[in-house]
Amino acid sequence: MQILPDYDDFDATGLAQGIAAGDFSPEEALSTALARVEALNPQLNAVTQVQADRARETIKAGVPKGPLSGVPFLLKDLGAEAIGFPGNNGSRLLKNTTYSYNSNLVQRLLAAGLVVFGRTTSPEGGIGCATEAAVYGGPTRNPWNTDHTPGGSSGGSGAAVSAGIVPAAHGSDGGGSIRIPASSCGLFGFKPTRARLPDGPASGEGWGGMAIEGFLTRSVRDSALLLDICSGTDLGAPYVAPPLDASFMDALETSRKGLRVALCTTTLDGEPVDPECAAAAEAAAALLSDMGHHVEIAHPEADTAGMMQAWTEIVACGTALGVQHKLKRLGRDLLPDDLEPVSRSACEFAATISGAAYLDALETVHEYGRQMAVFFDRFDLLVSPTLAEPPARVGRFSHDRESYLDYRLGPDGVFAYSPYTASFNATGQPAASVPLAWSRAGLPIGVHLAAPFGADELLMGICAELERAQPWFHKRPPLAGMRAGEGSRVNE
Repeated sequence: MQILPDYDDFDATGLAQGIAAGDFSPEEALSTALARVEALNPQLNAVTQVQADRARETIKAGVPKGPLSGVPFLLKDLGAEAIGFPGNNGSRLLKNTTYSYNSNLVQRLLAAGLVVFGRTTSPEGGIGCATEAAVYGGPTRNPWNTDHTPGGSSGGSGAAVSAGIVPAAHGSDGGGSIRIPASSCGLFGFKPTRARLPDGPASGEGWGGMAIEGFLTRSVRDSALLLDICSGTDLGAPYVAPPLDASFMDALETSRKGLRVALCTTTLDGEPVDPECAAAAEAAAALLSDMGHHVEIAHPEADTAGMMQAWTEIVACGTALGVQHKLKRLGRDLLPDDLEPVSRSACEFAATISGAAYLDALETVHEYGRQMAVFFDRFDLLVSPTLAEPPARVGRFSHDRESYLDYRLGPDGVFAYSPYTASFNATGQPAASVPLAWSRAGLPIGVHLAAPFGADELLMGICAELERAQPWFHKRPPLAGMRAGEGSRVNE
């Protein structure tokens, strides 16, 4: 089957438009994606469970006529229950879990005409900021430099989109798991307001309402379109997001002036971060100022450290619950090789948390949301780095550590590395990572923007304005020039 030579020139929206116009076919788009998996995945280890024949049969049977008909797509291997696509959830214990139904999110994606052909790697249970699960036989690597991580927990999706395997992919975010890979891979990642997207029918809430679905994309409009496709509550949902005024796509064309922008170049607790990351946030704030917004240096007066302790307790309990459910279905006890050390330690820690202590952790998270709401009563946006430093080297955040608490809260733990993102899972606010900077070593550095609860359209519109002011679409990683059979391409 013919390979599309200009595949990189299209985002998912553009690819769908080309297919609809008859410029190329869904078969050609799928064949190109599969060829890139074959050429690049041995170096990246980002794509798993490739089901080429199933995807071809989907096309042959006729994909639904939707806004993304015929576009090849990948689901994260964490949640996203889908008929015919077993889930590992990054775990040897959960390997090859089959599903008799499609999640509501997956159902909406399929109805839009996307052609799912595989899954992308994630760390065990989604609790890491790197993607190095043993079930996949090794770490997932960053296309910009394979010695570095693409982030987590949607690291496989980040690597696959950045390398050009697919123009967009599914992700999820319970503490930064879309925005961390977006920052690490030079992509756009948008975490919408709590309950903007469906969780059902398998779950009413993830991690006390802190986890939400989403996408990794090369363009802002792809994220906007995917969110429009999937937005809306599902039956029995315990939360509901404030209604949108129009749509995410409409927000792309809405120009705003005079927004009140807070710039924070330290952590939210006032600790210093890598100078290159701080400089990226400063440059973004200067760009916003040039666009007519009012910028001042400020950071929230909120107990971020206390929130992260509570977050860590809630996620430990969530990890233990998932393990217990699987063992119950298997009808056996936990075996020594079922879990990696961090996950096993999380389960052991969860066993020390009483019901009252769990509820107290939830109250701490809710109180943090109220503290942040006071800050966002003064500001329309908070701008910071996405991470405290450029992408970490592979191995630094592997799950080989024996202490879950040290992994999350220690001086070289996840929270020190990613001190911003989880705050907005706790509050439920919309937040995004925008690829506006690269380090001297050529690694992507994301800029993080957060907006008040429910202000998704405002945030999406600002991200679109930043994209127009400082385009990034054609910045490609070195690995993108190493695809078999497609000639050489240098990084731009």
